[in-house]
Amino acid sequence: MKVGPYEAKSILTGSFALDGGAMFGTVPKVLWNKTNPSDELNRIDMEARALLLISDKHKILVDVGLGDKLSEKYGEKFGQKFKEMYKWDQSKNTLTNSLKKHSLMLEDITDVILTHLHFDHAGGATTVENGELVPTFKNAKYYVQKKNLETAQNPNLREKASYFKENFEPLLENKVLNLLEGDVKNLLPQVSVFVTNGHTQAQQLVKIGEQNPLIYCGDIIPTSTHVRLPFVMGYDLDPLLVIKEKQQILEGIASENGFVFFEHDPYMDAAKIVKVGSDFNVSEKVMLN
Repeated sequence: MKVGPYEAKSILTGSFALDGGAMFGTVPKVLWNKTNPSDELNRIDMEARALLLISDKHKILVDVGLGDKLSEKYGEKFGQKFKEMYKWDQSKNTLTNSLKKHSLMLEDITDVILTHLHFDHAGGATTVENGELVPTFKNAKYYVQKKNLETAQNPNLREKASYFKENFEPLLENKVLNLLEGDVKNLLPQVSVFVTNGHTQAQQLVKIGEQNPLIYCGDIIPTSTHVRLPFVMGYDLDPLLVIKEKQQILEGIASENGFVFFEHDPYMDAAKIVKVGSDFNVSEKVMLN
């Protein structure tokens, strides 16, 4: 897909699974199980999908998946338990291998925009090198909201298990993490960020392009099933705020004839959105190979 000055590519970083009830909150299983069938432990398949934007001057990643640290130094700390709990699988795709499909190496990435610092979004930001934690992308600038970093450093009880200091402290130590405060228009050419607070404090979503834009929605709209306004996650800190934020986002993208990118949907990369009465739904599936 061509969006503004960029070629937009889907980057698969690893599949995992989460409890379906947690992913859909108060929505009955009889409804979500039709589109997201669960296994015997009630887990549904999930993808950790990054977005790659390629232009003449920039090679940008939006979010970076779970990373590889659980299979190396930090595997002893929580790796096996994590893999069993979340059915984490890197056998099919990794961030490095997915970039190679587009003839890119980790060193080629110029910018990394992190929607927020939950482990499944920022785990790939750091890696283990010679027994030490270092930034994965040696030549990249990283961007995250200052308030989200503060939340990650002092997480509330609900989110404590989702923020790992290993994913962001090496970025601070190496002075590559740029802290943003609020919405930023054209952070990079035709790449803007805007803040939402329903899922976690100061999650930043990413809008690319001016005509028929593409919006990377992170955990506000993690899968295509979550396009429906009442479909919110049990993980969300403020479900009513999530619904309000989703409505604003979807109203805008539908009116601009744009696309929504799904970070966690195992079945599609992105989609056009159509308004149906007072709600929304997917009108056209898009794969960004």
